Amino acid sequence: MITTRSLSQTFRTRRGREMVDVEAVRGVDLHVAEGEIVSFLGPNGAGKTTTLRMLTTLLRPTAGTATVAGHDVLTEAVAVRRSIGYVSQSGSTSSVARAGEEVIDHGMLYGISRAQAEQRGRELFDQLALDGLWDRQPKSMSGGQRRRLDIAMGLIHDPRLIFLDEPTTGLDPQARVNLWQHIADLRDRLGATIFLTTHYLDEADALSDRVIVIDNGRIIADDTPERLKQQVSGDLVDLELADVVQVPLAAKHLEVHGQVDTDGRHVRTRLPHAGAVVPALLRDLEAEGITLSHLEIRRPTLDDVFLTLTGRSLREAA
Repeated sequence: MITTRSLSQTFRTRRGREMVDVEAVRGVDLHVAEGEIVSFLGPNGAGKTTTLRMLTTLLRPTAGTATVAGHDVLTEAVAVRRSIGYVSQSGSTSSVARAGEEVIDHGMLYGISRAQAEQRGRELFDQLALDGLWDRQPKSMSGGQRRRLDIAMGLIHDPRLIFLDEPTTGLDPQARVNLWQHIADLRDRLGATIFLTTHYLDEADALSDRVIVIDNGRIIADDTPERLKQQVSGDLVDLELADVVQVPLAAKHLEVHGQVDTDGRHVRTRLPHAGAVVPALLRDLEAEGITLSHLEIRRPTLDDVFLTLTGRSLREAA
């Protein structure tokens, strides 16, 4: 559904008194198969938004090629737009228009008849749990309902490929999880391919078949969430000691396994397959008279992956 080769974008901008070239996207190669849900991650300024704008024909590439839904973004831009749904981060609904009329008008912009747009819109309202809101103004809806209305507008012309830009930004945790289910249903029940950007790593982990990370205009990772997490060097083991005086001795025991960090009464390290290693470690600490008040073992997360790849967490970078 999406294929790019050496996709690049260079902007000409002023720096002081000089005009300089800024390479926002540097030779990006992407492949998204039909039926995939792919999360596209990156800090602000990494090239994520610029790439998304090129794929949705809002910005012409400086170099390289891109085919989206079977159409070239340069020579078949209109066909690309007809084949994709795009839900922007800021949304596209009027706060005072009635929700159903908004959806109908959006469908008619794609050449759908009013009757077809209404029929399709009412089906989407039912599928996205918006039943009973057809005549409601968006300003009186909850944040989750407005985002689902944005998605209904993006789906009104039955696109094969859907771009979701930060779909759950600003929603409360319950509304976010609820919207995750609706996004998953777009693929599972409707067969859609979904390309989404997000700053929530738990969202990318829960939804994605694949995660692509861009930094400094280049793709630095492209794999399933689980395989990316396996690349992080082990599970995080956090020992909280009963006595801060014993921290140096406990740290010495853990140093044989790798790098150790200490913070107050905490001693932390990463251990591959920690569940198999920790029992023997605890016996050694007990034999040395080291007493723990708490033990925590945490599997790697996508935020750990991002930190390993870029040297900063995604939320800090955002």
